[in-house]
Amino acid sequence: MVSVAEGYWLKQSLQSPYAGSMYHGSPLLLSILGPLTTRRIEGKSSHHLCSLVFVIADVLSALLLRATGQKLQKAYRLNLSRLGLLTSLHDRVILPCGDIAALVYLWNPFTILSCVGLSTSPIENLAVIVSVYGAVTRRVPLAAFGLVMATHLSLYSATLAIPLIFLLGYGLDAPPVKKVLQTRHVGVETTGSTSDVSKQNKLTQTTQLFSWRTVLHFVFWVLVWSSYVLVLCSLSLKQYGGLEEMFKRTYGFILRIEDLSPNIGVFWYFFAEVFDFSRNYLLIVFNLYILLTGIPPLAFRLKHRPCFLAFAYLAFSSILKSYPSVGDAALYLSLWALFVNELTDMEHSCFIFCGYIGFSLLSPVMHNIWIWRGTGNANFYFGNAMGYACFQFMFVEKSVNAMLNHDQALKKATAEMTKN
Repeated sequence: MVSVAEGYWLKQSLQSPYAGSMYHGSPLLLSILGPLTTRRIEGKSSHHLCSLVFVIADVLSALLLRATGQKLQKAYRLNLSRLGLLTSLHDRVILPCGDIAALVYLWNPFTILSCVGLSTSPIENLAVIVSVYGAVTRRVPLAAFGLVMATHLSLYSATLAIPLIFLLGYGLDAPPVKKVLQTRHVGVETTGSTSDVSKQNKLTQTTQLFSWRTVLHFVFWVLVWSSYVLVLCSLSLKQYGGLEEMFKRTYGFILRIEDLSPNIGVFWYFFAEVFDFSRNYLLIVFNLYILLTGIPPLAFRLKHRPCFLAFAYLAFSSILKSYPSVGDAALYLSLWALFVNELTDMEHSCFIFCGYIGFSLLSPVMHNIWIWRGTGNANFYFGNAMGYACFQFMFVEKSVNAMLNHDQALKKATAEMTKN
């Protein structure tokens, strides 16, 4: 909120809010939160108003996560019943993933730190969750609004367009139907049972083709909301350079990595050490790495699980984004909790959990040793950031592997039931 206060003060002084070196956010967010940085309640600090806004945003995010989890849980039960596996899994309790995700988000130390530190991450997280909730509940205008606002507030949220399109086109997360149908087809040819044939026909009828009409409706609303947001931003910055200035100071600031202040990411140290003549080349390489290395393979492998794909994208981008924050981890961890039933057999979960705790506690210690006490150097803090990034990569990799193993287990269980 310090950067928001500076940007709002500059705007009130008839200067561009981007004239300083701190604010590089949305002009709309500045118009909403800026007045809260100057108002006071009965002589108390204006931070109380800002904290109230962030608390409300976190509560709304938790409620939407709970509703999203309830939809996914119903879909999970329905998929098991269609595969004929619900009766065989009676001994395995289906956890209320919606309640767990809401609790993980509200009681996550990263969420609390973001709120106490007056970071704008709660509002960015709310926009992302709104988009996912809108797609899950088939509210296309709401999903488009959430995606546009999330992208407007943080450029990396644009990757959510792919899982949202899959979600609206194919429906909620489900096992890969083609593999299950192939397994059942082999079993039907072997047994020739009439009941098996009827089960296969029922499963075939329940599978959905890609709904292009819904996706086109979604694209239309994305264009509508984008135009509306751009018009508002243009009016807000009419005297200060317009949209060109906004894109340069927001998205350009993210892509060029101009601020090399220490953070929990890994880019600041790397670009502080590189030579100027190779900076542009490395900027292109690092930005394309996210687009070409992470997005296409995950989309190809997890298109049948769009909500889980959204988690993977958010986690992957939060590791490699230019200016990460602890609020990013709070978001993807809460989305991960939506799949506790599918990820119960995740490997090395205790080790990863301890790694998160350890590096989270070491980060402020290393920062204090380097910045305030002067008894260490940048390698202390950067080493901690590298370790934290490695554990995040391990977390994403093990989560994706556990989900794929779960789908494979469903395929094997379906094959065994078909043979029997």
